[in-house]
Amino acid sequence: MAASATIAAVAATSSVALAATPQNPSPKPAPASQSMTTLPTAPVDKVIVTYKSKAAEASSNKAAAGDATAKGAETGESLSFERRLAGGAALVDLGGDASKKDLTEVMDAFRADASVASVEPDIRAYAMAVTPNDTEYTKQWDLFEATGGMNVPGAWDKSTGSGVTVAVIDTGYAAHTDLAAGVVSGYDFISSSADARDGNGRDSDAKDEGDWNATDGECGVGSKAGNSSWHGTHVAGTIAATTHNSKGVAGIAYNAKIQPVRVLGKCGGSSADIADAITWASGGTVPGVPANPNPAKVINMSLGGASSTCPSVYQNAINGAVSRGTTVVVAAGNSNANASGFTPANCASVINVASTSREGNRSFYSNFGSIVDVAAPGGETRRATDTPGTVTTPENGILSTLNSGATTQSAENYKPYQGTSMAAPHIAGLAALLESAKPALTPADIESAIKTNARPLPGTCTGGCGTGIADATKTVNAVTGTPGGTTFSNATNVTIADLSTVTSSIAVTGRTGNAPAALKVDVDIKHTWRGDLVIDLIAPDGTVRNLKTSSGSDSADNVLATYTVDASSEVANGTWKLQVRDVASGDTGYIDNWSLTF
Repeated sequence: MAASATIAAVAATSSVALAATPQNPSPKPAPASQSMTTLPTAPVDKVIVTYKSKAAEASSNKAAAGDATAKGAETGESLSFERRLAGGAALVDLGGDASKKDLTEVMDAFRADASVASVEPDIRAYAMAVTPNDTEYTKQWDLFEATGGMNVPGAWDKSTGSGVTVAVIDTGYAAHTDLAAGVVSGYDFISSSADARDGNGRDSDAKDEGDWNATDGECGVGSKAGNSSWHGTHVAGTIAATTHNSKGVAGIAYNAKIQPVRVLGKCGGSSADIADAITWASGGTVPGVPANPNPAKVINMSLGGASSTCPSVYQNAINGAVSRGTTVVVAAGNSNANASGFTPANCASVINVASTSREGNRSFYSNFGSIVDVAAPGGETRRATDTPGTVTTPENGILSTLNSGATTQSAENYKPYQGTSMAAPHIAGLAALLESAKPALTPADIESAIKTNARPLPGTCTGGCGTGIADATKTVNAVTGTPGGTTFSNATNVTIADLSTVTSSIAVTGRTGNAPAALKVDVDIKHTWRGDLVIDLIAPDGTVRNLKTSSGSDSADNVLATYTVDASSEVANGTWKLQVRDVASGDTGYIDNWSLTF
């Protein structure tokens, strides 16, 4: 196999609704009093009730439980006393996520009681991430722009990568103050002292000594002379550049640690050295090399070479890393060809990443194919028709940490690059966010989460770009169980007469692709005998999915439930209907409200 080479990165100069159709609304009595409390936007399933000191409910749990039951009967909700708080207040469960209307009715019922001093919703608090103050952050379209970006900022409310080490198997580390705080000891795996340019081959110093070539042909037929790329430092900045430090750029997993592992020097690097680096970085044993004191949970490899199959030395090392719980991310390659012909992109058990442009298209240079797992921003600092090496749109590249030295290290700086080399660290950073948020995740779990929660490319991708552009916020929310997506609802009352069939409609707009495999359907129906009711969800194409059957023995009041249905075969946009059939006489009611969460 030919020696692996850095996947090319082209340097540039720095410059860098919810319409609801009314269905015969049935008026409801207004609550006894109107609350002035601003209700929370997130779902609320409990309220906190403080009773006046002389009231029996203030000291007796039995009395408080009885009062909750009574208020539930009054409002048509399934209220229950849960526990006493430290300050003496009673925590009352609403019996499921309540709509704002339900919550208002319950709170008004408690306020109308002379024995109640106060009532408030049990609201949820979250860590509050703020927009980075890094001076170049506004140029990092790849993190936040709606079209081509990866929706990173919203993920920072849940995870910033703390506790995770990411190994960057690359050219090593060029000292940079926007990275230094997060760098842990790495290793130089280049076994040839000439290629390493440090005079001693393998050692514990992962300093980037430069990968420049002095003359054309120095690294084989067709190779060109060129300056040092400081490639590994650029990759590292995308993953974990120090953030909120009033300088430079923001990293995706900015509280993660970067472990530089040097494998690429003069004329690239060998598969033997790279395989050993994979093993060591993930905590495995390499003969003659000290154990890694900080094994990485994520490995980024923005490197590759042409090969029709994955070399066994690579695959064995990757298998070992994955078995130790390390997620391996690789670049698809920059040859505008099928990634199946390039390695390690064609190895198993890796996350293979294609590149997209600021417009959301497959980058003109990016490899493609069925073995690509997902895409991420890699940028385009020039057009496909431009002369190679020219820079036409530096603002459309990926801005990150770099060094200004032509051959050896000089002053630190920032420049935009393009390449699948730049796309891969976006996914490595996301993997670190996931690992930090939920350490029990396996590499397979992380890959599945990233692929499942990706969004379709807003532009085009000929040849295959995996499941789409990764969405950091959606993915982190999915693994942490945080409510996410968009909710469409209809709160217009619809009367359910005896032995009738009625529908309530929701117009879904602004979605792309199909509905999710776990579409949430929240239903709130007021009815004096819920066993009379059959409830169906009707998709825009008329497909009917049953949510609830009738039952002559179910005499309880009301339907307050969340149903989850697999609607992945349905186009999301269109008019969805909730159909309710009353199949027995003697009891009536109405659809209070219902919603769909995508």
